[in-house]
Amino acid sequence: MKECSDLCDLKSCFLCKLCLPEWLPALAVKKRNFEVKKGELLFNEGDAVSGIYFVYTGNFKVHKRWDKEKELIIRFATSGDIVGHMGLGEKLFYPVSATALEPSVVCFLEMDFFDVTLKVNANLTYELMKFFANELQNSHRSMRNLAHMSVKARIAQAFVSLGHQFGIDENGFIGVEMSRQDISSFAGTTYETLFKVLNEFAKLKILTITGRKIQVLDETKLLEIIANDNV
Repeated sequence: MKECSDLCDLKSCFLCKLCLPEWLPALAVKKRNFEVKKGELLFNEGDAVSGIYFVYTGNFKVHKRWDKEKELIIRFATSGDIVGHMGLGEKLFYPVSATALEPSVVCFLEMDFFDVTLKVNANLTYELMKFFANELQNSHRSMRNLAHMSVKARIAQAFVSLGHQFGIDENGFIGVEMSRQDISSFAGTTYETLFKVLNEFAKLKILTITGRKIQVLDETKLLEIIANDNV
């Protein structure tokens, strides 16, 4: 990760859109932009918290160790999103890792200045509180899915979620390229199980994966698998 020239327009990200106009000059002075290569860690689980990141361009996976050899993808962060906020709190260590899925640019604020920013900008603090509430709800939903949904339904849900977050073009391709290993980590299953279910989905003409490109052929059938699992 290397520092790059000033790219932020002070308008696009979660932070800039919610700060007072009078605070933007301070942000312009304090923020730093970094280029992150595909596959490069932004921060690692267990690292001491240095600050908060906002995604300017690109996509990141936020993931946590499951055991010695596996990981669970908690969520994805796209342009405008905040990353590293789970490091806020009494224990100033990141409880998760963040890795770039493609070449990306982030905006970084040191924690001391971010604390001051929260105290000065009430709207930012309020919206961040709602963001945390949504994160908590999503975490509870993910825990329930891991405990109660079948593997096939979790995999179907993973593809539906990816389509909703990254969009699907006119040819059915989801707007992000992902490895099969990342898909299995997002669905909370093994690579081998994912491989079997993907073959089944391909035979049923529900979706197909070519390299890292995911093409959804029939989202309705994915939704049916999820709905039938909850009956």
